[in-house]
Amino acid sequence: MTDAEWAVVRPLLPVPGWLRGRGGQPEAYCHRAILDAIHYLVDNGIKWRAMPADFPPWDRVYAFFRRWRDHALVKEFHDRLRARVREREGRDAEPTAGVIDSQSVKAAAVVGSDSRGFDGGKLINGRKRHVVVDTLGLLLGVTVTAADTGDRAAAQVLLGQVTDAHHRLELVWADGGYTGNLVGHCLTVLALVLAIVKRSDDMRGFVILPKRWIVERLFAHLMRTRRLARDFERRTTSAEAMIYWSMILLMTRRLARPHPERG
Repeated sequence: MTDAEWAVVRPLLPVPGWLRGRGGQPEAYCHRAILDAIHYLVDNGIKWRAMPADFPPWDRVYAFFRRWRDHALVKEFHDRLRARVREREGRDAEPTAGVIDSQSVKAAAVVGSDSRGFDGGKLINGRKRHVVVDTLGLLLGVTVTAADTGDRAAAQVLLGQVTDAHHRLELVWADGGYTGNLVGHCLTVLALVLAIVKRSDDMRGFVILPKRWIVERLFAHLMRTRRLARDFERRTTSAEAMIYWSMILLMTRRLARPHPERG
């Protein structure tokens, strides 16, 4: 991170327990060095054990990543950055509308059969990323499943998690794969309108559909992140954490740039 990026990140980091009088010892390595190491791994797609010597030892970096993953600290940190980006763009910190979609990706050999499957529509053997984004394309929630998991089944769980975390969410756009009982479930159980944006039968070639393109922009960013071009994680929770780290890196760079209206 540059000094400008670190200035954005530092006040948003979760406070360690030893600084809040909850016991424990100070960490041996600076948070900036640890975050740089994780960003390097996610952006360049290296193995944990291939961490360059300029960073802290790989096992210390992984221990930090694992602790943040298991205690949902990476999501907490991500959500703080997202709120800061939304406020900078003149939006409320909490969104009222979003877009849902899924992306199937190939899985590496380390991914076990219990969390991988075959997507017959995309002809991909691996995992599927189900995401909800706001109207700026920022991540609101993600869940990773086997690729043969149906979109509607995963969306029912994911939308429940997202609405619990974002109480102002009222409208979510989706494609034709989310029709059926899910629409009624969202309205009656989640008090959420699921609007289906369908592709016309007479359309030919590439056509930009209203609202649905927003989530595709996030998928394009994930595929430019080498660690996420294929699913290399043994656990689905690690795969979800990697997606959050990718968005953290994107938002950090975005906040560090001068605002167009402010020069």
